[in-house]
Amino acid sequence: MKASQFRDLTEEELQQKLADLKDDLFRLRIRHSVAKLENPMRLKEVKRDIARVQTVVRELQLKKEKGASGVANAVEAPK
Repeated sequence: MKASQFRDLTEEELQQKLADLKDDLFRLRIRHSVAKLENPMRLKEVKRDIARVQTVVRELQLKKEKGASGVANAVEAPK
């Protein structure tokens, strides 16, 4: 999945997607240790998707912080 597709999701959906991806990664690692995976590149794909989701979540956090500090500065400026 591309980062632009993750950006269309809400924060709650991103958190759910992150939990699902981490669960997938755990299951893939278990299967990989027990037997050969059909598609070993899936491990790499899931790790990258986790990183993409975490990046988008962090962007949202920074946007909220910047918005909150911008409002605080606007309120303090007229003094």
